[in-house]
Amino acid sequence: MKYFALLLSLAGLFGLNVRKEEPKNRPNILFCLADDWGWPHAGAYGDLAIQTPNFDRLAAEGVLFENAYVSSPSCTPSRNAFITGKYHWELGSGANLWSTLPEEHESFIHLLKDQGYRIGRNLKKTWGPGSLDNWIAAHGEHPSGQGYEELEDFLEATPDNQPFFFWLGTPDPHRPYEKGAGKKHGIDPEKVHLFPHFPNHEVVRNDVADYYYEVERWDRLVGTAIRELERRDLLENTIIIMTGDHGMPFPRGKGNLYDSGTRVPFALRWGDQIKEPFITESFISFADIAPTLLESAGVEIPKDMTGKSFKPVIDGQSSGQQLITFGRERHVPAQEKPDMGGYPSRGLRTPQYLYIRNYKPQKWPAGTGKIGFTNFPNQWYADCDGGPTKDFIAEHKEEYPEAFHLAFAKRPEEELYILTDDPGQINNVAEYAQYQSILMKLREQLKSIQTDLNDPRANEPNYTGFDGYPYLGGGGGKLGDK
Repeated sequence: MKYFALLLSLAGLFGLNVRKEEPKNRPNILFCLADDWGWPHAGAYGDLAIQTPNFDRLAAEGVLFENAYVSSPSCTPSRNAFITGKYHWELGSGANLWSTLPEEHESFIHLLKDQGYRIGRNLKKTWGPGSLDNWIAAHGEHPSGQGYEELEDFLEATPDNQPFFFWLGTPDPHRPYEKGAGKKHGIDPEKVHLFPHFPNHEVVRNDVADYYYEVERWDRLVGTAIRELERRDLLENTIIIMTGDHGMPFPRGKGNLYDSGTRVPFALRWGDQIKEPFITESFISFADIAPTLLESAGVEIPKDMTGKSFKPVIDGQSSGQQLITFGRERHVPAQEKPDMGGYPSRGLRTPQYLYIRNYKPQKWPAGTGKIGFTNFPNQWYADCDGGPTKDFIAEHKEEYPEAFHLAFAKRPEEELYILTDDPGQINNVAEYAQYQSILMKLREQLKSIQTDLNDPRANEPNYTGFDGYPYLGGGGGKLGDK
């Protein structure tokens, strides 16, 4: 790949057509990604308890996506899908948390660089967690280029009129939180959004308020970047995407295939390229971002990218697709030892239905609750981040049995939710006789899509390949210690 730009130059001398014609004014790209920020926690989605003026501005001046989904509700595979334009299950070890990005998979950001873009990132969380040593050795640098303390430093080093890509990342709103920070900074715990699987209790509400405070801090960081682009007269020719890598770090959120785990806020602004700001119901995946940005930059989309460009949606030429698939492999090795595997599952989401296939229903979706029985010390339900809400549900399971069951109990092989009746996705009707035709249709539809998207579980449900990759997270208990 390091010789690709030279080959393009030589090809040009001989009149060979090896790429699409570049746009006359190629857009800059600012990709803003939060850690554990889930839908619908932004003012633009009607959440009145949270102040996200910068996200709301991007939505009001561009496109607000109502149905943006990650490939997997886990940090590393979600980010790998974004970088490669492929679904996480195509990425070998890259399908798991605390893993790698195998060197045979290219970064679309490097493809932008090959076509003249300057690339970079801030030094807060972008890729990861895991190890990129082998990938960097093969490709020469980080998938998104050199790190900078601030966007301003990157722009100072970028020549005038050279298009750029910059990844603005943050560890917010990942746990742990400062207890009481939300209320102290003016967030009313009584007004926060609660998913229906949460107990309506002050402990939970205050925990959510503390999460909101970190979302607001993230929003302010993006606001700083927007103002820097304005100051340099770069805003109108910059594509800005602001989103999160998966759902909130709460029970039945992050690491789960419900909307509380896979659905994320997503706004895109692109100056006057978007003639009339709008809201779209089109379903998009994180795997779709890379081909969309490549097409927008006039760069040829590699044939091995399985994600599909949603630029026609941005341009107002298409209403987009009306379904999406996602899945999960190993998040944390939280099962009873010596099992180092995950809780493999796949989901299919349409406007009317959510269908989930759990390949190992004998396992615990959030890990075992028996301390001392896991591969690492002090773990309990380790596939759910530790915090006040987790503690409260576990300690009050007699008082809130449904919340405990939904968060921690074993799940059947198939789940089906009728979203017109059950938007919170808590009433599984997969065994009801009147829904068997729908269940069968969605089951077959998911398998067909899996086949098209190179999912090894399409024809081998008991596939064990993902469980054999090393877990690089050391003790592992950080995501579930008592």
